Amino acid sequence: MTCLNKSIILKFFILGCFVIQSCSSIDSADSDSDGIADSSDNCPTFANPNQEDEDNDGIGDVCDIDGDNDGVLDSLDNCPTQANPNQEDNDNDGVGDICDDDDDNDGVLDTNDNCPLTINPNQADDDNDGLGDICDGDYDDITTPLAVCNNGFANNFPCSDYDLMAQIPLSTFGASAGNDSWGWVDPTTGKEYAIMCLNNGVTFIDITDTSSPIYLGKLPTASINSPWRDVKVYNNYAFIVADRATTHGIQIFDLTRLRNVTNTPETFTADARYTGFGSAHNIVINEATGYAYAVGTSRTGTFAGGPLFINIQNPLSSIDSGGFTGYAHDAQAVTYKGPDVDHIGKEILIGSNETEIVIVDVTDKANPIELSTISYNNVGYTHQGWFTEDMKYFILGDELDEVNIGTNTRTIIFDFTDLDSPKYHMDYLGASGAIDHNGYVKGDSYFQASYTAGMRILDISNIAGKSISEIGFFDTYPDNNGTSFNGAWTVYPYFPSGNIIISDINRGLFVVRKSGT
Repeated sequence: MTCLNKSIILKFFILGCFVIQSCSSIDSADSDSDGIADSSDNCPTFANPNQEDEDNDGIGDVCDIDGDNDGVLDSLDNCPTQANPNQEDNDNDGVGDICDDDDDNDGVLDTNDNCPLTINPNQADDDNDGLGDICDGDYDDITTPLAVCNNGFANNFPCSDYDLMAQIPLSTFGASAGNDSWGWVDPTTGKEYAIMCLNNGVTFIDITDTSSPIYLGKLPTASINSPWRDVKVYNNYAFIVADRATTHGIQIFDLTRLRNVTNTPETFTADARYTGFGSAHNIVINEATGYAYAVGTSRTGTFAGGPLFINIQNPLSSIDSGGFTGYAHDAQAVTYKGPDVDHIGKEILIGSNETEIVIVDVTDKANPIELSTISYNNVGYTHQGWFTEDMKYFILGDELDEVNIGTNTRTIIFDFTDLDSPKYHMDYLGASGAIDHNGYVKGDSYFQASYTAGMRILDISNIAGKSISEIGFFDTYPDNNGTSFNGAWTVYPYFPSGNIIISDINRGLFVVRKSGT
């Protein structure tokens, strides 16, 4: 209802009352007894002696159904006293931004907040420019490279289009070998943390300021040392497994504890431990469903080393939910949203199972359904793979084809348009004989840990046209690009800042970043 319509209606209402009262010969010059004659009263039926009219529309606030005259009825308006027709509410607290003293609901009033639209209760501002780090688009002081990639090198590390931001050696962590890694972004502070697995535990590093990374501490192994330790994150908890560590199970660690470390480095203890199995080669998590899948457990167990289904929706009280038979070395679990309409919305697990890929519908944990399997020529060891973001293609690394066959780094791509009938699509060969290990997709790029050749970045934007090319790299193992198990184990490319972590078996943790960003 427009203000004009409301005024007309009110005038007719007032006129009608006047006529009725005149005809009845009733003396009602001040119908609401507020001391103001009806003829002068902007709300003659409700007492309002002060005649407040916030939006100056001639209708008193006490009887105005749209007090700020913005076209949104007061009963629906998230800021009824100030015009805000678009009803913006950045922090979804029910109070419109225009009249909200704390737009991001972080406990800091907007007048004092150095980042009023983004949660940052700690008000970190490392470059002291008055803008909080989390929303500062010119964060130069903490994005200055340790070594710029110049003429093919950053310090002594071969590179192309990626700068070295930070490096922490294994000796800092008291370890003799590194392996897997993952990342976590604190949803409250926006800080970024690297989680790196070691032969004797897991370490946590605050890499928000790459010019001064903070080694916060270490969670020692739950059992014996192992050269295979893996970690994933769900709901602000880290889930850690170790291979050939018979009593390890899953260590579960509350990552929010990292906010309050004051005496670094701290020796941490786990918040919980799941002991439904002993060792596992890896753990994968579907964050959309809250299920973890432990793979590479004992071949003599109930599921012969196949993925074990674990409900981690309550991270501190994980629940055994079954499994699928058939040894899996690694896997990816997703809620499917790809081109195969028969399976949209289902939970799909893609297992890299030593000699083949296995596609399983795990929506019903009590009744998993194998949809299909696919192998390929010159199988060495079907190791690990990842969907493209449109879920049409699956990119696989075979860990032993370079060793057994003598090929250059080989990446195998499959067409998964039809999950019930997957097809081989193409091979991509790298420039050296380095062994490919773990790889992950972000947008149109595939970030590959390629052992002695370090991190390699492949452009997959024309994967449908069978055209893939290398567009950058950072080699954490400058000794050579030989066919050996040294160098980069995992690349984690998902930090919003653009920081990328590489965990290196021999040289520890690297943080790199695309040049010029």
